[in-house]
Amino acid sequence: MPRSWHRTNADEDRARHGGLPAPAEGLLTDLRAALSGADRVLHRASDRLARANDASHYMLTPQAVVAPDSAEEVGRLLRATAALGVPLTFRSGGTSLSGQGVTDGVLVDTRRHFRDIEVLDGGAMVRVQPGAVVRQVNARLAPFGRKLGPDPASESACTVGGVIANNSSGMACGTRHNTYSTLDSLTLVLPSGTVIDTGEPDADERLRAREPALYEGLDRLRQRILANPESVRTIRRQFAMKNTMGYGLNSFLDHSRPVDVLAHLVVGSEGTLAFVAEATFRTVPVMPHAVTGLLVFDTLSAATGALPALVETAPATIELLDAASLRVGQLDPQADRVLQEIAVANHAALLVEYQEQSADALAAHTADHKGVLQQLPLSTPAHLTGDPRSRNRLWHVRKGLYAAVAGARPSGTTALLEDIVVPVPALLATCEELTRLFDRHGYHDSVIFGHAKDGNVHFMLNERFEDPENLTRYHRFSEDIVDLVLGHGGSLKAEHGTGRMMAPYVRRQYGDELYDVMCDIKRLCDPGGFLNPGVIINDDPGAHVQHLKTTPTVEPEVDRCVECGYCEPVCPSRDLTTTPRQRIVLRRAMVAAEARGDLELLRELDEDYDYDAVQTCAVDGMCQTACPVLINTGDLVKRLRAQDHGKVSEAGWRTAAKHWGATTRAAALALDIAASLPAPVVTGATKAARRVGGEEAVPLWTADLPPGGQARRRLIDQESERSGHREADAVFFSACVGSMFGTTTREAGAGRAFAELSRLAGVRLALPPELDSLCCGTPWQSKGLRSGYDTMRQRLLPALWEASRHGELPVVCDASSCTEGLRSSVAAARAEGSPYEGLRVVDAVEFVSQYVLPEIEVKRRLPSLALHPTCSSTRLGLDDALRSLAGAVADEVVVPQAWGCCAFAGDRGLLHPELTASATRAESAELAGRTYTAYASCNRTCEIGMTRATGHDYRHILELLWEAVL
Repeated sequence: MPRSWHRTNADEDRARHGGLPAPAEGLLTDLRAALSGADRVLHRASDRLARANDASHYMLTPQAVVAPDSAEEVGRLLRATAALGVPLTFRSGGTSLSGQGVTDGVLVDTRRHFRDIEVLDGGAMVRVQPGAVVRQVNARLAPFGRKLGPDPASESACTVGGVIANNSSGMACGTRHNTYSTLDSLTLVLPSGTVIDTGEPDADERLRAREPALYEGLDRLRQRILANPESVRTIRRQFAMKNTMGYGLNSFLDHSRPVDVLAHLVVGSEGTLAFVAEATFRTVPVMPHAVTGLLVFDTLSAATGALPALVETAPATIELLDAASLRVGQLDPQADRVLQEIAVANHAALLVEYQEQSADALAAHTADHKGVLQQLPLSTPAHLTGDPRSRNRLWHVRKGLYAAVAGARPSGTTALLEDIVVPVPALLATCEELTRLFDRHGYHDSVIFGHAKDGNVHFMLNERFEDPENLTRYHRFSEDIVDLVLGHGGSLKAEHGTGRMMAPYVRRQYGDELYDVMCDIKRLCDPGGFLNPGVIINDDPGAHVQHLKTTPTVEPEVDRCVECGYCEPVCPSRDLTTTPRQRIVLRRAMVAAEARGDLELLRELDEDYDYDAVQTCAVDGMCQTACPVLINTGDLVKRLRAQDHGKVSEAGWRTAAKHWGATTRAAALALDIAASLPAPVVTGATKAARRVGGEEAVPLWTADLPPGGQARRRLIDQESERSGHREADAVFFSACVGSMFGTTTREAGAGRAFAELSRLAGVRLALPPELDSLCCGTPWQSKGLRSGYDTMRQRLLPALWEASRHGELPVVCDASSCTEGLRSSVAAARAEGSPYEGLRVVDAVEFVSQYVLPEIEVKRRLPSLALHPTCSSTRLGLDDALRSLAGAVADEVVVPQAWGCCAFAGDRGLLHPELTASATRAESAELAGRTYTAYASCNRTCEIGMTRATGHDYRHILELLWEAVL
């Protein structure tokens, strides 16, 4: 007999773990056995709470979080949790909006290990595991001119597992190229533990032999549906539109073999029927030629009224944005000028794109329909652009619109996004009634946007769920929405999945007969009902107003976050400790615990947070590059680090700022001495010092570190230095990291290379006075050492101002992170209204690409080059210039698909080598597949980090360019 899931006394749990009950030890024991070890079973309060939230407005705290690495382990997990009676839910990217990714049972992280991508048949097919991010898959397919059919707005963060679970579509794919329509086969793990590859020739027979009750039950349900003409008509009508409400009953009409029916039922089943260990898709061609236009109308009615005429012009997509959406979009720094210049009143807009395989076909297509566009009642003349930058800016705003609108919500409110579809002729009436419902229920800041061509719109509202009256209001509003959408023959969910949000209304949309079929599907596949219970099949009429998320006011970065998860794929600590979303979730949990007096839980979370969220954050700002509301979680971490510094630490770093030249030379000398001694002796000594002084204060020396560098004042000859300021073309601020860390070959590094390249191009350089004692300020800023930062800035800015002839000359820096640090110092001065705001800081990569490369001759080219952009080069927009220089010195330039921030982060890689090891693991594994002639980057510490990770000597791209012109 199966053992029951025994839990200790609840009062005892709360005494030991605050308000969060501890998981039963029997559960943890069985989970560890299923995964053959304890390291992939997380059960601390901080682990569970950090992963409790997804992008929806629901929250349940799991008993444990597990990370299996194979289909076989998933099978063992399913059997173990079923024996204990514990529910189990799969989670990948956590971008789902309808509550299908939360649980109070076991949460299975399928993103950690299931990431393989295999391109097949020259790109015509692709085999993918569920943890692979959609953008990563499309990047692998891009050289073949192919991509996945589904194109969700969250493609930078959502995974293939989520795409399958929700039958994702998106902006251009409609129902023709959605997940269901492009699926070829799945490898499934059924709740019993049975593994079935539906692509095998004998898959149907295997299913019959291994799961006879399921096989016969699916065949019986198919016959039942086909024998009922009303059921067939309802299914045909419902699935002629985008529709992710309930199970995909169209599977029974489109397929005859039970194994094929099962595979397509799993699409859109939200993890309630089986686990998808692998999926094979038919890909679609990338249309390389496109034009995009933002068509602006005076009113929402005018915009929706124009849809029939526009649909006739056969655009790839038509996206609707109402007035509130336009206003929020205008706040995005990357918004295109056509959007920024709208004086928004009651306006609405349609974002239209036309795509073709060739330029001639595109020109003919748009010419054929030019008259239609001219006859539309537009506020401004229609303009279609093919400029990639303008098109990207328009799509950037649209793809980030949900999170941007939600990020602008009042502090303390929770954002809700609904997703409906109606026949296109009914869209205008639906939108007009929808706006009246907003007013009737008091949702005055709500917005409407979405895929107008498909009759699929999203609307968002903000709510405070702490107030019981607001719960009643939301419930009444939901009832009115259901009546509105079903009254127009629509579906309550078009592409976001049923989830907890709409599960109580599945019966109302389909009727008793088809709902009963869905219940039978669930019973056949999951007899115990343990897979993601409460999702899709739920007869509780109030399920959608239970387990709602509250968002206490904490601090600016936290309050704007909607927990969308877009930041997670670019975070270097994502596989080691926490992601930006999880850092924010935990901050909210800590504030909530304090507010309710749960001091034991607060203490536990606070203790774990120091290492998990503060010390292992690279503060690289990459999260901001992916965040639709531009949250830089590093700013939060810097403030938290500042709170941890004592007076002694502050004073020490302030003294270092006053004597930086001596400090950097001492560091270089220490590296030289260490390099001359036996490695075990030096490593052992620093380990001992770390035990005494602390891991956050004493760096760890390892044998892969280079010797010390040379003083910066020696980078240009003395004669040039004496005449420099009068005749110079630029001021050269060589980064101090090049002075502390030399090159592994003991040759001059990026600073000397830049100086020599500039000399060859006739560019005259000047050095700032007392250069060796100056720094961009990043070491203090990243540690939250405000006093030392201000001390250095007070010396830095006047020196640069003098050297640049009061801003007349550009200041050029040879390390991308230091370029960013200099710009940050200038920006701070600008905010303070200081006279130094006129300083212009340029990275050496950009300067050489623009002014030096055209004036020099490359004499020798490398056969191949592996290139590592840095987080700072990405944030500064230098990557195009970096690739340009790489292309000048090598015939083949490869940026790994798995590229990401190396997390060396100044001294972070010396204090916490495990962070850099984790951050670089995927990139180094990809590079291990072949050997390149050279390896390059544009920042000294990043070069050290990548050298450590790969075993290959990474050098600054300017060093390679200098050698190529000699």
